Amino acid sequence: MSADDVIALPVAFSGQRLDWRDLPRHVRARITELAGSQVTAETSATSGFSPGFAAVLELADGRGVFVKAVSSEQNPASPELARAEIRVAACLPPEVPAPRLQWSSDDGDWVILGLDVVPGRSPHIPWHDNDLAAVLDAVGRLAEAEPLPGHTLPRTDEQLAHEFTGWRQIAALDDHERARAIDVGGEVGQWARANLELLLRNEQDALPAVSGDGLVHGDLRADNVLIDPDHDRVWLIDWPHASVGAPWIDLAFMLPSVALQGGGNPAELFRSQPASEGVSDDELRAGLAGLAGYFVWNAMQPPPPGIPNLRRFQAAQGMATVRWFRDLT
Repeated sequence: MSADDVIALPVAFSGQRLDWRDLPRHVRARITELAGSQVTAETSATSGFSPGFAAVLELADGRGVFVKAVSSEQNPASPELARAEIRVAACLPPEVPAPRLQWSSDDGDWVILGLDVVPGRSPHIPWHDNDLAAVLDAVGRLAEAEPLPGHTLPRTDEQLAHEFTGWRQIAALDDHERARAIDVGGEVGQWARANLELLLRNEQDALPAVSGDGLVHGDLRADNVLIDPDHDRVWLIDWPHASVGAPWIDLAFMLPSVALQGGGNPAELFRSQPASEGVSDDELRAGLAGLAGYFVWNAMQPPPPGIPNLRRFQAAQGMATVRWFRDLT
């Protein structure tokens, strides 16, 4: 199977998840204490990349709570991401459709979050038109939001300063390794190899392009949204990468994965949305170059613990982003 075939596939993978019985006894006891009632049943989350425990817990008093629990044993980065999500929760304005954080705990090893249970389902994959329209509308409203006054969120350009160096790192490789880095993309990969200097130049403009004052989720994909058709609402979940930057980047950075999962042409979708107004092609190319380099470079790295399929998805996202960049040139 070629990478071009992979790009056309509905790609969605999950991290290696723990069940309630897999959690250490002291972690289960802490969750029960924080929840204020005994746990009677669990429904594990089935989408998303994060390893660890993620499940809706039914409580003996009839309430429910969505609990995430991670330690460095599942993945060394997971506790810091959970801590970031706790910090972000205090910065989100009430109009943002994010589940409310009820409580949290951090003993230095296990980090636990208890969030409101929100009704909804994952989007149908391949994307259905009505699901995509609802999610794009929610992302458009997010583009109008700003974090609460006194927030502690990082600036997007500062947060991405290290990540948006992929093409520079690839250019520093020897010819063999460089060819391996971009060999996953079929004719798109061939174009990237032939136009590495163009990608490099645009990558260097990426950080100014993504700077701004808007609230940025930073990791929107199908597995980070829930659709509640009964109440005409879309929930945006999993916020550890939130920052303050250009209002259009959540829309733009989500669309390569939408294209991978049968949602349509990213260029047409982007320009059809109000969040794209005022965004020049130069700014868009710069942001896409930074994003594509991030994906392609990371796809070369060993799989992170607990997330064995992430690199394949990143490779496909990288080539989908390069394809969109190419079509803009």
